[in-house]
Amino acid sequence: MSKQFDLAVIGAGAAGLMCAAVAGQRGKRVVLIDHADRLAEKIRISGGGRCNFTNLHATPANFLSENPHFCKSALSRYTPQDFLTLMKRHHIAWHEKHKGQLFCDDSAEDVIRMLKTECDAGKVEWRMGCKVDDVQQDGQGFILHTGAGEVKAGQVVIATGGLSIPKIGATDFAHKIARQFGLKIIETRPALVPLTFDATAWEPFVPLSGISLEVDIETGEKKARTVFREDLLFTHRGLSGPAVLQISSFWESGKALRINLLPEIDVAQDLVENKTTIKKNLANHLSQYLPARLVDGLLLAHGFAGDAKVADMPDKRLRLIGEKLNRWELVPNGSEGYRKAEVTRGGVDTRELSQQSMMSNKVPGLYFIGEAVDVTGWLGGYNFQWAWASGTAAGLSV
Repeated sequence: MSKQFDLAVIGAGAAGLMCAAVAGQRGKRVVLIDHADRLAEKIRISGGGRCNFTNLHATPANFLSENPHFCKSALSRYTPQDFLTLMKRHHIAWHEKHKGQLFCDDSAEDVIRMLKTECDAGKVEWRMGCKVDDVQQDGQGFILHTGAGEVKAGQVVIATGGLSIPKIGATDFAHKIARQFGLKIIETRPALVPLTFDATAWEPFVPLSGISLEVDIETGEKKARTVFREDLLFTHRGLSGPAVLQISSFWESGKALRINLLPEIDVAQDLVENKTTIKKNLANHLSQYLPARLVDGLLLAHGFAGDAKVADMPDKRLRLIGEKLNRWELVPNGSEGYRKAEVTRGGVDTRELSQQSMMSNKVPGLYFIGEAVDVTGWLGGYNFQWAWASGTAAGLSV
């Protein structure tokens, strides 16, 4: 039996829950539909189970898009402080961990419960474990053919996210619906993802797996140069950690990464200027600044003898060592893909949408929000802030 709603929200993740709650509390008849049996699995697993729910410093500069000005409107109208006000109302304790990143003190489940409570306050109807097979327009709005029967809605919000982490249910549903209605898609790719290297080329560095340290990491040239100072993690297949996740969104296939393993020290200058007073061998001297296992592994991989006396080494050789440590250049052959990517870069072209409402310019009543859209935040709570802001923008507009 068909039932009529003002709004159908497809996707019960961060953006969809926010949108449904806002619209419902404005008196709209809202149904929230998701193919999963459990709400908001991506919230549940984020931040090691504590949900990095926003970032105090979120600005449009922390987001990537083919149309970088698009996100300004929604982000300015729903800020991190607005979400903190909501958290306070629900008595959820939180803390700042690093560079403005905010986490729940207890569990990500607190955020999920809060959003569900907000939806219930708006009398949102739930259709969980319910697959949407088809979305069609009719004279009064839209007809959704679902596993639980036909749903009619005056307006539809697509909040089904991107392609990241398929094991928790990610699909290309949003992109399919966008294409069906004639909207352009910006090419998608994994973002906030570990990077990998040719197995043979990486073999010398495999023994360094598990080592972590703060570095400067950069890619691109001149005006297109991007650099982050974050922790780097060596893995069996390549590089990970916050530094690599951040730079992965900017890295282009075939391009180099440049890593400064000692951003506070000019290694060449240190070695050349102090060589006559350095009594230790090369490995022992560098182990003052870097983990000994990392020093041994890097020197071996780059063809330097760790037991060489610094005082006996030519300046040219010492400068080369400095180059390898302060500007280590290497070219990834790819990434760990969507299975390990925290988000999807690309998506529905924002030039197809209203920046005030998130509604399609071509199809009145059809909205796209959250990760489905070509707006990708940095690592550190920014993508959740985009979910809250874009969800609120749509929820206020319907």
